[in-house]
Parts: sequence; C-alpha cells; structure tokens
Amino acid sequence: MISSLMIVLLIIVVFFAINLSTRLRAKKAAKIVSEDEFQKGSHRGQIIDLRETRDFDAGHVLGARSMPYSTLKTFYGNIRSGLPVYLYDQGMTISMRAAILLNKKGYKKLYILKSGYRNWNGKTKK
Repeated sequence: MISSLMIVLLIIVVFFAINLSTRLRAKKAAKIVSEDEFQKGSHRGQIIDLRETRDFDAGHVLGARSMPYSTLKTFYGNIRSGLPVYLYDQGMTISMRAAILLNKKGYKKLYILKSGYRNWNGKTKK
C-alpha cells in the first residue's frame, strides 16, 4: 500500500518536472530579458500584456496591448509575426507558456520580461 507521504512526494516531483520542462521549452522559444533590455527593444516591437483585462486596466507597461493568455489561442493572429514580440505577465510563468504557443505558430522574435510586471519600474499607464 502506498503511503500518503509517498503520494505527496510524487506530486511534488511531478510538479517540479513539469515546471522544469516548461522553462526549458520557453528558453528555446524566447529570450528572457531584463527590464532595461525590454524597454530598449520594445520600441521596435509589440508589447503584449498577458494578464487579465482587470489587471491591465489597473495599470500596465506604457505602449502595451492587452491580450489575456486565456484568449491567446483565439487571437494570436492579431499579433504581427514579422515584428519582435515582448511578452509580460505578473511574474513570468504565463509568458513562458505564451512564448511556447507563439513559437509553435511560427513566431520567432519573442522576448519575455524576466521580472514580470510586479517588479516593473518603467513607465506605466492606468
């Protein structure tokens, strides 16, 4: 009989394996950049805020366009594939998933804000 401790340990191992797999796939799909690199490069590309609309409305990176991750599979075609795409969310987890999806759809110039919006010190709009 498997003990409850073994089940908990198995769940933890599976969680970390999935997280590691996502990080490795995201690193192949996109470049993770600092806030300075994000600010400099985003002037030549598109900034996509992957947070939900209420979070976007409360404040977002200046020049960003709202495209919640929950709608990305439907509306990714509204993102121009020929221009660099700068992705951010509250942290970095959703951006990694979005980069993997967009890369599968043929997008090549993908950048993820390393610190996420919660640590953003640049210009914002509310």
